[in-house]
Amino acid sequence: MSLNLSADEVLSTTRAVRKRLDLTRPVPRKLIEECVDLATQAPTGRNRQRWHFLIVTDKAQRAAVADIFRRAVHSVGGQPLGEADLRRMYAHPESPHRIAEGFQHLYDNIHRIPAFVIPAVEGRTDRATVLEQSMTWGSILPAVWSFMLAARARGLGTVWTTAQAPRERELAATLGVPYHDVMLAAFIPLAFTIGTEFRPAKRIPRDEVLHWNRW
Repeated sequence: MSLNLSADEVLSTTRAVRKRLDLTRPVPRKLIEECVDLATQAPTGRNRQRWHFLIVTDKAQRAAVADIFRRAVHSVGGQPLGEADLRRMYAHPESPHRIAEGFQHLYDNIHRIPAFVIPAVEGRTDRATVLEQSMTWGSILPAVWSFMLAARARGLGTVWTTAQAPRERELAATLGVPYHDVMLAAFIPLAFTIGTEFRPAKRIPRDEVLHWNRW
C-alpha cells in the first residue's frame, strides 16, 4: 500500500499521530517489514549498524507493555521550562491543549494500539561522553525517522514517545532485551491512520531557528 506522496509531502506531513490512530485495524507484518527495510538504508554514524527494531503485536505482550507505558508516564516528574521554551510552546495557543488532549487519548487507549515499535541500539549512553552519545544517537535517530517516514507513506501513523525511559529496565526484561548491552531508544505506537490527509504543522518563523555563519 502506498499513498504516492512526494518526498516533500512525506517530510512535511509526517505528524505525531495520537488521536487519529485506528485502533480496530491490525497492521500487516509485510508493511512493517517494508518500513524496517527502508530504515536499514538510513545513514549510520558507526562503521556497522548497531541498532534493532522490536515489534510488539501479540495481544498478551501488548497488554504487558501497555501497563508498563502507563506506569512509566506516572513516573515522570515535570521539568521547569525556560522563557524561550514557553514562548515557542504558546506561539500557536491551541497547540498545547491539542497535544495534551491527544496524549490523554493515547494514554487511555494504549492497550488497543495494534503494534508497538521499540527501536534499540547496542551500547548504553548512561554515563557516556558527549562524543559517544552523539555517535550512538546519531546512528539510531536517522534509522527511526526513516521508519516513521516509510510508515507515513503507507498510510500508517506513528508518534515518538520516551515512555520507555523511566521503566526501561522493566520493559527490557519483558521483551527479553539484555539491558546492560542494549538501550531502548524510544516507544512508538504504530497503526493505520483514520484518514490519510495531514497538513504541514504551524511552526515558529524560520528566522528564529536559522543562523548563517554565526549564532
